[in-house]
Amino acid sequence: MNVKIRVNAVLALVLLLGFFSVAAAEINDAAALGDLKQGKGVFLVDIGEPGKLAFYLKAIVGTHQGMKGQGVTPDFILVYIGPSVKYLSTKPDDDLVFEHHDALESIAESVAALGKLGVRQEICAVATRAFAIDNEALLPALTLVGDGFISLIGWQAQGYHLVPVF
Repeated sequence: MNVKIRVNAVLALVLLLGFFSVAAAEINDAAALGDLKQGKGVFLVDIGEPGKLAFYLKAIVGTHQGMKGQGVTPDFILVYIGPSVKYLSTKPDDDLVFEHHDALESIAESVAALGKLGVRQEICAVATRAFAIDNEALLPALTLVGDGFISLIGWQAQGYHLVPVF
């Protein structure tokens, strides 16, 4: 009888694991993606906290990979505005480095990873001026643009869909 209980328990566990793996395999975005071949998104990135920015940049890398994994070619652009620009320099403020070293490192890694994926990343010159960021010290994968809002308007006019990240 004891053996029968163990066999039943093992069988139940196998069935549960099988159920959950099937359920997990069915999680996708097929309803939203439909027959889409290319996903055009312009991400407005305006985050004033380095840990939160690091988190969302990793999420965007994952979104790029997830879209590609579902058979849709991602065509992403990121436009950094506002306080986000404080965390996109190769020479951040010493106090910022002291308080947020790990987040700044993660941000730089994600910006580089997005660049390697072919994601265009723009940084607003209005914001770099407002936050006294040296444009010569921007992370290498970034492209300086005159005004992030103008850039967003232009990309949306070209068919890119706005994805606000705050």
